[in-house]
Amino acid sequence: MGLERVRYQTSFTDSARWDGLVFRPGDIVISTPAKCGTTWLQMICALEIFQTAAFDRPLDQISPWLDVLLRPLPEVLADLEAQTHRRFIKTHTPLDGLPFDERVTYLCASRDPRDVAVSLDSHAGNTDRAVSLALREDAVGTAVLNELLAGAPSPPSGTARERFWAWVNPAAPGKAVSDLEIVLHHLDTFWQVRDQPNIVLLRYEDLLEDLEGQMRYLAARLGIAVPEEAWPDLVQAATFQGMKSRASELAPEASHNGFYHDPSQFFHSGSTGQWRQILGEEDLPRYAARVAQCAPADLAAWIHRPALPTPSNF
Repeated sequence: MGLERVRYQTSFTDSARWDGLVFRPGDIVISTPAKCGTTWLQMICALEIFQTAAFDRPLDQISPWLDVLLRPLPEVLADLEAQTHRRFIKTHTPLDGLPFDERVTYLCASRDPRDVAVSLDSHAGNTDRAVSLALREDAVGTAVLNELLAGAPSPPSGTARERFWAWVNPAAPGKAVSDLEIVLHHLDTFWQVRDQPNIVLLRYEDLLEDLEGQMRYLAARLGIAVPEEAWPDLVQAATFQGMKSRASELAPEASHNGFYHDPSQFFHSGSTGQWRQILGEEDLPRYAARVAQCAPADLAAWIHRPALPTPSNF
């Protein structure tokens, strides 16, 4: 894209790991903010590429998360090099931190950030921190991990409402694995180039409302011909219940014993409007004001339906 890549590094990921990958024509990069439907897009790609719901390996081995610090990088690159099918690779790195290749299709999905915050909070409570730390230590070494952890902000505490606002207005914006600014920046890197032919920008809410239509649209954008008779089984396999029933195969890192307290809870709700359980209408102007600081108005309007209060209401 002609711009110098940004390096995104946290105690959990490092976008510099992309430097070791050699792209092939037809590769697919699934780049979404955390909890915006990443695993869903991986599943849809797998179903459309293989045209079967039966896989020979867990989904996160078929479609590895390249920049996460849970496996040694040489192992991940070797797995990708050995793949002979059309590759589709997961990342939570924004587009400006990824190598850009016109032969590669880049997928991104948005989700109402208020639901992202609620889903992320549930995900954090379901993850065993000690197991995660042990995997990262094995992958990068004690010294590197300690250095990364030293610069990481503390996890938010307090009530669900207090944790939500700590995610919206963190003490150190942009430094955690996820916060509102990180989500909106990630989406904006795609929004600004959404008209390019190898950029596909989707909405989580549209996938919920019209899964088959969105799957057909994505197949067309990827140039994949799916036999008409195959669609019902493929769509069923991509539903929330269909994926939740196969959590041990589909949830990322579920193959690591003890990573989740309950792997099925990775697929926690699969719905919209969860944020209403902790926020009221009176909270929306405060939230909207922060969104306006972090995202252009057209992107914010596209993400949030119905629309947020306008700045004149703040």
